[in-house]
Amino acid sequence: MTSEETTTEMHAELPEKDSDLVLHYCHATIRFAVRVLAVMMTGVVLFGIGDVVYVIYQRLMTPPLYLLNISDIFETFAAFLAVLVAIEIFVNIRLYLKSSALPVKLVLATALMAVARKAIVLDFGKHDAAEVLSLAAIVLALGFAYGAVHVFHSRYK
Repeated sequence: MTSEETTTEMHAELPEKDSDLVLHYCHATIRFAVRVLAVMMTGVVLFGIGDVVYVIYQRLMTPPLYLLNISDIFETFAAFLAVLVAIEIFVNIRLYLKSSALPVKLVLATALMAVARKAIVLDFGKHDAAEVLSLAAIVLALGFAYGAVHVFHSRYK
């Protein structure tokens, strides 16, 4: 299989060659936009890493020096997890560019990680029970969906 054949098979919904010239340019524009998003997400990851370093430095330099309290640790976790979610989104974009299939399992895992990040850094004292239960329901739904996709893929691969 040549490189051209592989490229035309990828993303049949956005073919590189289309008899309609307008659709051809629309598809090319969307494919270009996805590449731009990948570059931008790389920038977000780099800025996120800078934010993690800044948060740690700022917390360590605040009196008492070199000591972190529990809220400092949670802020550091939040910064770390935000970078990890950004990396997962980048992986989703990269897979979208390289594959003909939507990586449903990875998208669900990314969503689960983002919601888990929210749950980990959530200040339960500032939110009412309905908000906490809503977050729990989202985590359960995403976990169930991820498990169902995993079972489906393992059985029908």
